[in-house]
Amino acid sequence: MFFHSCTDRVKEKKTEDNLFYDLAFEFRDKEMYDSAFFYFNKAKELFLLQKDSLGAGRCLVNMGIISTRKGDYFGGQEISLNALSHFDKKKEDQYFYIHSNFNNLGIATHNLGNYKDALKFYDSAIKFSRDSLDTRLYLNNKGKTYQVIREYGEALKIYNQILKGASKNRKEYARALTNISLTKWLQDSTYNAVPNYLKALQIREEENDLWGQNSSYSHLSDFYAKKQVDSALIYANKMYDVAIKIKSADDRLAALRKLIKLNPPKVAKEYFQAYQNLNDSLQTARNLAKNQFALIRYETEKHKTDFLKAQAENVKKQNNILRQNFALGILASVMLIGYWLYRKRKKELQQEKELEVKNTEIKYVKKIHDRVANKVYQVMSEVENTSHINKENLMDKLEVLYNISRDISYERELNTEKNYALQLSKMMKSYSSEIIEIFIIGNEEELWEGVSSEAKTEVFYIMQELMTNMRKHSKAESVVTRFSRSNDTINICYLDNGVGMNNAVKKNGLTNTENRIKSIRGTITFDTTAEKEFEIRLSFPFS
Repeated sequence: MFFHSCTDRVKEKKTEDNLFYDLAFEFRDKEMYDSAFFYFNKAKELFLLQKDSLGAGRCLVNMGIISTRKGDYFGGQEISLNALSHFDKKKEDQYFYIHSNFNNLGIATHNLGNYKDALKFYDSAIKFSRDSLDTRLYLNNKGKTYQVIREYGEALKIYNQILKGASKNRKEYARALTNISLTKWLQDSTYNAVPNYLKALQIREEENDLWGQNSSYSHLSDFYAKKQVDSALIYANKMYDVAIKIKSADDRLAALRKLIKLNPPKVAKEYFQAYQNLNDSLQTARNLAKNQFALIRYETEKHKTDFLKAQAENVKKQNNILRQNFALGILASVMLIGYWLYRKRKKELQQEKELEVKNTEIKYVKKIHDRVANKVYQVMSEVENTSHINKENLMDKLEVLYNISRDISYERELNTEKNYALQLSKMMKSYSSEIIEIFIIGNEEELWEGVSSEAKTEVFYIMQELMTNMRKHSKAESVVTRFSRSNDTINICYLDNGVGMNNAVKKNGLTNTENRIKSIRGTITFDTTAEKEFEIRLSFPFS
């Protein structure tokens, strides 16, 4: 026998906004389940109209439990699965309905023979249960499933756990004791379960627990069936009498099956006829209940569908009228708005383009003024006010002006996001001549993946300065630059076959280079040990 949760023990709070809900509980408490199901369904529809998802979920839980109790396991499973979406698992005040619903899913699924999923549903019920009595009920149901699939060890673990927690509840204690003894007997047919069966029966008689007595008589009859048929018959008859008192048709059928099996053929024939009549009546009642529940749900869905269909047709007619009356007006409005938006967007893009050009011009005019014009004026003043001009000094200053102008030009043209390697190679190749050959190795676009825009810009100017110094000082005929990448470092090796440079030239010509490489956390190494070679190694992290 499987147990439902405290739904039957808790008095629901009255719902003034939904009288169907209260009426459904009145019928449920009177065990008039057909009427209860009908009004729970009506209450659910009203809750949905009121946008009360929790109320609708509570109705579905009760409808699912009623369906399962009446033997409509598919219907009970379907309704309970539908109920899940109406609850918020983050809100503890809804846990009662959630664990009751999962337990019903477990019972329905077990009765459909899907024991694996039934165990999962019981685990979910236990997870959300905050009441120790409910938890033990769900554990009992889980133990029954393990018993059915003959995993007796798992069943015993659960029943022993229940027995420890049920020490203060005599009915629970008797149930757990009975289940432990039954499981041990199923596990080992030589086990004597009678002492514990009788102990549990005594408690149940003292507590006037008729459902429990019915269970005890059933197990005692099964135990004696192959050993003492007379005793088995006595308990089977007692089970039948109690089943009539508690109005349990299923238990009456179970008792009749025992009486048919235990009695001689002549007597068994009478019991068989009684069994057949009761079974036919029960199946008819259950089929009627299934059909009635299905019909109630079907009529509700049909009514809802018809209403929505009529509503949709009405809306469609109204839309057609509106569409006919305003089609031309809407079309004209759309065209006017579209044309206006097009003109507006076109004007905005033009203004953005003009502003961008203007800002770029202002930027470079300012740079030319600050970095070139002032120095030109300074050189002019020196020439004007100095009687003896040092040509070499003047050439150096003019070269500085040239380098600044060149940097500004490249800064304007350099795009570090697209075709950077190509731009770098193009700049370096521009220093070649009939005498000077420039060789570049490893400068591919893949090399610069992940390198920041700042680092790319600095490398560009560093290589520019190296090439300029090569043209001025080294008298080289061949220049080889090798680019490589290892782990998170970019390595650049510059090598020419010129005369190198003395310390003074190195200090004056490559100061910017050293500063630039340091700004990107890099290092620079000079190697002039060879007589006719000048080598510089650069490296910097790109991550």
